[in-house]
Amino acid sequence: MNKVLKVLRVLGVLTFAFAVTADAQIPQPSERLTFTQAIDRAVTRNPNVQIAAAAVLRADALLAQVRSTTLPQVNGNVTTTTLNTGVQFDDITVTPRNSVSAAIDARVGVYTPARWAARAQALDARGVAELGADEARRQTALATADAFLAIIARRQVVEANRRARDTAQAHFDLASQQLQQGIGSRVNQLRAQQELSTDLGLVEASELALYRAQEALGVLVVADGPVDTSEEPAFDVPSESEQIDDPQALLLARRDLKLFTGDVKLAERVLKDSSKDRLPVVDAIFQPQVTYPSPFFTTTTSWRFLFQAAIPIYDSGFRSGLKLERQAALDATQSTLTGAVTSARSEVRAARQGIASALRAVESARAGASQAQQVVEIVTFSFRAGAATNIEVIDAERRARDADNAVAVAEHILRTARLDLLIALGRFP
Repeated sequence: MNKVLKVLRVLGVLTFAFAVTADAQIPQPSERLTFTQAIDRAVTRNPNVQIAAAAVLRADALLAQVRSTTLPQVNGNVTTTTLNTGVQFDDITVTPRNSVSAAIDARVGVYTPARWAARAQALDARGVAELGADEARRQTALATADAFLAIIARRQVVEANRRARDTAQAHFDLASQQLQQGIGSRVNQLRAQQELSTDLGLVEASELALYRAQEALGVLVVADGPVDTSEEPAFDVPSESEQIDDPQALLLARRDLKLFTGDVKLAERVLKDSSKDRLPVVDAIFQPQVTYPSPFFTTTTSWRFLFQAAIPIYDSGFRSGLKLERQAALDATQSTLTGAVTSARSEVRAARQGIASALRAVESARAGASQAQQVVEIVTFSFRAGAATNIEVIDAERRARDADNAVAVAEHILRTARLDLLIALGRFP
């Protein structure tokens, strides 16, 4: 019997030592950030935000290109000509064998409605690109906030599992001591050890989940390693009177709805400008020219001034098809905006109910955890006194562990619901 006790004790110590060694192998976070610091770093450094900023730069470039078509254009041309032989008449050169001609073409649009419309459209597109960059920052901030809250919740689960592990370890030690003293049984010790092994596995799984959440936050804030949280954010939920879900108020507050509104306005402008594609385009052109040596019948320098009009007459239905395509794009953007506004109002209502429900759930979960811990203390005391069985102790430990995890889940749901309300109202980020 003593040999069996020694073997079981060694197994228990090795199991616990393995868990401690595994804990030590998990990399520690490189830094700790507050909620505000994490959001600020993510919206500044995250590659998705930088890609959106590049889209704004591209819109600026396209605007410059389109604007240039409505401004003066000047181009130069130099031509050298060599003939097989020159033409002379009475020793007078009529056409020189070698000549150089230089000309300048300077033109400006006098009446270019289609170009002017394209410039206005490009300006609107730049505004949409800026709204898209804001939306990219918003999405990055939301992902960072989710990762931040996930770390807090998973740390609570780790702490709950560690408490359960410590309780199971104490129970195993007690069962081993009783068996050594001859007042316990091997079955009780094995049950206690089994519960300890289960809790050790749960600690490992929860710590790995915590580490992965820290790595996710590190990726979002562009850190070279996992990043931990240094505080629990306090979300100031507005009062009921301030929680307005009026469509117009949401359109002004939420960045995603601003982006969809910008898409609609751009599509409306493009469709409205379709009629300008049928109007003529008039350019004023000035072309000075220098030729040396000059031919006999022309001067060395000359110039001409032209008005050139391009009038669309028949295009085999191209412009009609283009207008129909633009109408379809407008219909799609309007439907997207309508759906987004409806979804936003639903999100506000759901977040309100979510907070109310989460508050009740947190209160119940905390009460249940407190009661479960009291049961553990009472049953453990009774077991020591011989008034309770080993199975009752294990059952109480499991219920206490589950209750602690339920508290972590309920508190995470409450934090998330408060954040969801701020997001739905357009107050975060």
